[in-house]
Amino acid sequence: MLAALGIVFGDIGTSPLYAMQAVFSLDNGAVAPTPGDVFGIVSLVFWSITLVVSIKYVVFILRADNDGEGGVMALAALVRGMLSRTGVRRGGIVMALGVLGASLFYGDSVITPAISVLSAVEGLEVTSPGVAGLVVPIATVILAMLFAVQHWGTHRVGGLFGPVMLLWFATLAVAGLHEVIGHPYILRGLSPNYAVGFVADHPYTAFIAMGAVVLAITGAEALYADMGHFGRAPIRRAWFLIVFPALTLNYLAQGALILENPSTRANPFFLLVPQWAQLPMVVLATAATVIASQAVISGAFSVSSQAIRLGFLPHLRIRHTSPREVGQVYVPGVNWGLFVAVLVLMFTFGSSTRLATAYGVAVTGTFLITTTLFLAVARFAWHWPAWRLVLFGVVFGGIELTYFAANLTKVEHGGWVTLLIAAVVFTVMTTWQRGREIVTKRRIELEGPLPDFIASLKRNQVPRVPGVAVFPHATKQTTPLALRATLRHVHVLHERVVIISGETTNVPHIPWSQRLTAETIGDPSDGLVHVAADFGFQDRTDFPEVLRRAVEDNKCGLGDGLDSDEASYFLSRITVRRSDRPGMRAWRKGLFIAMAHNASSQAEYLCLPDDRTVVVGAEVDL
Repeated sequence: MLAALGIVFGDIGTSPLYAMQAVFSLDNGAVAPTPGDVFGIVSLVFWSITLVVSIKYVVFILRADNDGEGGVMALAALVRGMLSRTGVRRGGIVMALGVLGASLFYGDSVITPAISVLSAVEGLEVTSPGVAGLVVPIATVILAMLFAVQHWGTHRVGGLFGPVMLLWFATLAVAGLHEVIGHPYILRGLSPNYAVGFVADHPYTAFIAMGAVVLAITGAEALYADMGHFGRAPIRRAWFLIVFPALTLNYLAQGALILENPSTRANPFFLLVPQWAQLPMVVLATAATVIASQAVISGAFSVSSQAIRLGFLPHLRIRHTSPREVGQVYVPGVNWGLFVAVLVLMFTFGSSTRLATAYGVAVTGTFLITTTLFLAVARFAWHWPAWRLVLFGVVFGGIELTYFAANLTKVEHGGWVTLLIAAVVFTVMTTWQRGREIVTKRRIELEGPLPDFIASLKRNQVPRVPGVAVFPHATKQTTPLALRATLRHVHVLHERVVIISGETTNVPHIPWSQRLTAETIGDPSDGLVHVAADFGFQDRTDFPEVLRRAVEDNKCGLGDGLDSDEASYFLSRITVRRSDRPGMRAWRKGLFIAMAHNASSQAEYLCLPDDRTVVVGAEVDL
């Protein structure tokens, strides 16, 4: 629970730094420091956190896990699997929603580190106004250190950050409790009547304000995406026992402070503590915002890993950083790509107040997609009655749709940035998925049927040499190109030929006892065996381990004198060549080819041993 506290709640836990400040700085003070407005905003913040985070995400959405994995891609894969089993043909639409949600999450992953760290370092301006020019350089150094330690792994980073976040939430609670005890009337802001009254009295102002109030619930989607790192129970306990009470007390206290002294709305968080404690609070807040960035970075790693396994991104180098938790991964390419994007965003906007105008569009869009996919799970997996589905959709979908509409007003003031990032990611993912389909279809044309190839072996009486040759290949229906090339150039085959196929399923993990099936191809005397392995989208595609286990289980006689550690691997490497053939636009073909050239090697992805792997090239027109 302590490690989860250090990773999962960093984003939402640091929202008090800038949420209330952003609300009261809208449109040159459209929200006034009057009792009606302050009570209304406090009530909106509290009930947004209660409904969207506590009830929707922590109570309901965390139940919709895909074998322990969370996040919009895992949820989409779960829904696609359910629909395919029930015969409903909507899998393509579901995965498109998942890809769109993942793309929006990437936009959130870029802006969160920038706004979080900047908002903390800007606390120096409260204590030492003369250092304003150093805010961005200091934030740059802090972010560089954060992204540099990601290779340690989530479990180590979480263990380091957990105690810091425990101190952070304790400080939020203590500072808030002191102010609330001094001004207990602020507790009236917990009543939903004030939120309703504020909206009724000032509908336009309330609508604009909701674009900033949503800052208090950013991080809820990261909470779900990080579930695979820690599990459901630790996240729930940490939320209800520590995070939710601390946030509530602090937001109440900031409201009370603004009522007592309207000038504090310029930075109510840091002005909530005594002057002697402001500098230590800046230091603690900086540490907490670094951790806030960790929540979305870890979530981006999880989403990227899922997208790769599901075929929406090229093979990237993935490191599994924990011997116990399979879901804890580090993706170097994503890590440093995020770092560059965060720096560009931070230098472009320059302050957390300006960044707040760009924040919220991607988050609320992801909220809506998650709600839509969750309703599908509730309908097809949990068999909710229609009235319950409608109630959930109206309550939570209505709230999130309002927030999304309010944030659309930010598009021209900076919100276009996250939408642009999401659009780029969506284009990349859909281009790769479509390009893979075309290349696979045209590769199959070159491969030809495997039964015809086996028949030609018998007709030509091809010589056989001792040893075991393993050919990774997508299916048993066609002939691996590397197998054809071996026969064409060497004119011999090994005594034992094993074709291994791997398929990624819609669940994150499959135990080895249920993963392998094997069958003899053709006549047993031909020495050809096909081994099929089903992988979860969080499992490592380790083909040498597949062979070792097939030998241990003596699948189709593979255990009879076969040493898996002496097997040679022959891999078909496909080089994609641009052509005038239909299927994709020219610019998308160029994008696909560029991604294919920069993907990690297939041998590395399949964990093949360097000293026993032969790579055979082939060209396919796109």
